Amino acid sequence: MQSHVSLTDPADISRIIEMAWEDHTPFEAIETLYGLNEPAVIQLMRKEMKASSFRMWRKRVSGRVTKHLQLRHPDISRGYCATQYKQR
Repeated sequence: MQSHVSLTDPADISRIIEMAWEDHTPFEAIETLYGLNEPAVIQLMRKEMKASSFRMWRKRVSGRVTKHLQLRHPDISRGYCATQYKQR
């Protein structure tokens, strides 16, 4: 798949990293928005993060069912927690 993201744009990179850290944002959502599949996200995270932070992230997301649409419970259709984006 062709990448829609500018890997030189700090705002795009920052948002991808943020989405990758979010428990309820599946890799498929990142691919839909930015054109980066899971291996490409892993590669980006490895490049952009300190080694210890990358290892902590990989440990956190490995096997997490909410990071993969196919493993999610069918009742979960949102990509974020309902209270995540509160109006201020």
